[in-house]
Amino acid sequence: MHFERTDNTLQAQPQGRIDSQTALNFQEQLLAGIDEADRIVIADLANVSYISSAGLRSVLLIAKTLRRREVAFAICSLSAPIREVFKISGFDKVISIHDSPAAALASLNS
Repeated sequence: MHFERTDNTLQAQPQGRIDSQTALNFQEQLLAGIDEADRIVIADLANVSYISSAGLRSVLLIAKTLRRREVAFAICSLSAPIREVFKISGFDKVISIHDSPAAALASLNS
């Protein structure tokens, strides 16, 4: 996973598949990459090719953890098939989803 930090914003960029074999590692890596000073976390899924129900669960657990820490969280840059998975599962109603990192940041900063 690649991380970029600007001021109090962390952008995480996982790659490949987030499935039953990789979901826990994805979750642990993302949460471990967050500093106490980070107030916004954006997961840029542009390079994620597949997400399973285990991956969705990890995203939800990350969102809940960050909410408890009062850190804003959004995901962005979903491919059409992954966006459909989020929509069908109803996660698009629970987690902020945006077309790009810039759009996610603008929304979370408003």
